[in-house]
Amino acid sequence: MILYLDTSALVKRYFYEPYSDDVISRWKSATQIVTSFVAYAETMASIYRKKRESALADTLIRKIADSFHHDWESFIRVEVNDKLNGYIDRVVEKYPLRGFDAIHLASAIVIHERLSEDFVFACFEKRLTGAAQLEGLETFPPEDETI
Repeated sequence: MILYLDTSALVKRYFYEPYSDDVISRWKSATQIVTSFVAYAETMASIYRKKRESALADTLIRKIADSFHHDWESFIRVEVNDKLNGYIDRVVEKYPLRGFDAIHLASAIVIHERLSEDFVFACFEKRLTGAAQLEGLETFPPEDETI
């Protein structure tokens, strides 16, 4: 199974939140982890936002960031480029998505179309999950469980 992680799902690997155990379990069973290049900036921003909001120790944040950097190297990363723009145009015309959410959905669609393996789109943003389902993607968690 190929697991696409948007940033809302990806950060659950590094911070214990609702569904973290489920994301980690699916991560371990996946043959490949896929995300967009924009997830790097989003994830690093989330790590340091959590540090500021929770007063986490610098050493812990460095360990979390190092773990993310290590994982990042193993991901299939979808580039944001002119080839993706047509997919982005399509999804923003159809769905009321924020910019980075449109990039994640377009990236997932590209990978899903090109690979024949089972594909799961992990996301914890209700609007993005709904759009992914309307595009025919299997989502985790199901839309009625999205927080």
